[in-house]
Amino acid sequence: MARALPGDLRRAVPGVTARLRLTALAVLPVLAFSAACGSGDDSAGGGKKNDEIASVPETATASPSARTDTTPSTRPAGKSAFYDAQMDYVRCMRVKGGYKDFPDPKLSGHLDWGKVEEISSRPGQMEAAKGGRNGVCVDELQKVMLAEPKRDQQKDYESMLAHAKCMRDNGVSRFTNPTMSGGNAQPGGDTNPASPVIDSGSPAYKQAREACKTKLLDGLDGMQ
Repeated sequence: MARALPGDLRRAVPGVTARLRLTALAVLPVLAFSAACGSGDDSAGGGKKNDEIASVPETATASPSARTDTTPSTRPAGKSAFYDAQMDYVRCMRVKGGYKDFPDPKLSGHLDWGKVEEISSRPGQMEAAKGGRNGVCVDELQKVMLAEPKRDQQKDYESMLAHAKCMRDNGVSRFTNPTMSGGNAQPGGDTNPASPVIDSGSPAYKQAREACKTKLLDGLDGMQ
């Protein structure tokens, strides 16, 4: 049986895309960190939301940094600890997880989610986005989350907002804005990942993602 991931790991798996976030639901007990591939029609226009950054909306969605009772409250400090923890996770995914081509982390310590998504899109390899087969590398993944340096949530929100606007400007009209909840930035994207209205596998969507990828700060490329 697959091991359950702690709620605090949702930001590590949030969604390489809405498709991969959905897959994580199979092992996350509490989630909105986002296995079906969406094939909904994105041609029907949805009203664009306000793209201004000055006013940050608040929602009732769960905070991505919410912790479980068993999650330690302290984090190792510094990017070095984060990079080292990420390397341990990568080694685990290669050796125990069975993904020999799992990518090295960037110098920042963050994973290259584009490459992880590419691996996860292969038949039978969706677990590459959620801690390996049967959650074999869940412990290492949790340590990565604890070691990650604190992020500026306002800057993350503004980055994801710019990305969402870019996606709509490039033809993905139903791509929603991020929100803020409890001081934490919540990804935008598909309004209902459980029943996608955006076809994340379409050439138009992939073209928009390529055009807009520079809008996301390092570490956010798998968030929306």
